[in-house]
Amino acid sequence: MKNKSWHEHQAESSWSMFKIMAEFVEGFERLEKIGPCVTIFGSARTKEENAYYQQTMDISKALVAEGFGIITGGGPGIMEAGNRGACEAQGKSVGLNIELPFEQEANPYIDYDKLINFRYFFARKVMLVKYAQAIVLMPGGVGTLDEFYETITLIQTKKMKAIPVILVGSSFWKGLLEWMKNVMLKEGNISPEDMDLFHLTDSTEEVVQIVDDFYKNKAIIPNF
Repeated sequence: MKNKSWHEHQAESSWSMFKIMAEFVEGFERLEKIGPCVTIFGSARTKEENAYYQQTMDISKALVAEGFGIITGGGPGIMEAGNRGACEAQGKSVGLNIELPFEQEANPYIDYDKLINFRYFFARKVMLVKYAQAIVLMPGGVGTLDEFYETITLIQTKKMKAIPVILVGSSFWKGLLEWMKNVMLKEGNISPEDMDLFHLTDSTEEVVQIVDDFYKNKAIIPNF
């Protein structure tokens, strides 16, 4: 097989730039029309019988009752539970799906006009955060950890305004938080106030209360 020339690679890179721009343009135009939303992150592998699946549905329904739509990554597991809760509560159900080699399919609980498909993870992550008035993180894998750390990094560095970042499931998250406190903080790699950038709870009601309290006297606008 003939190797591609340097100029052929350059031409492909130029076309990639336009594809990336198109994803941002579509995301900005469509999500700006949807209104206040909360983004829910969590594992794509969580089954319906798992307690966190049901709790995600409950959180989603409770947030819809407070006037928020729900944004997820559009796939199965916790993402499906978030969209399902919003759908059953007759709220706005947004799915930002990603095209993957193993063909992740969008879950069936996304509003037909609020499904956006992405090729690029980084473009998708911008949309998942930019239009979120709060971030709820259920137990998940490396993708969920990536989303947690990227969100608090953006807030820490003031690249986005502070919003509620809520970890749900103390038995799942406590080991990570203890490591952050006992290793990262002790070694001076983070500041004490960085541990205040997020909340930890097991309570659906507390998730809603944290979001409501935060927005009592604040305008609801995109984050950056």
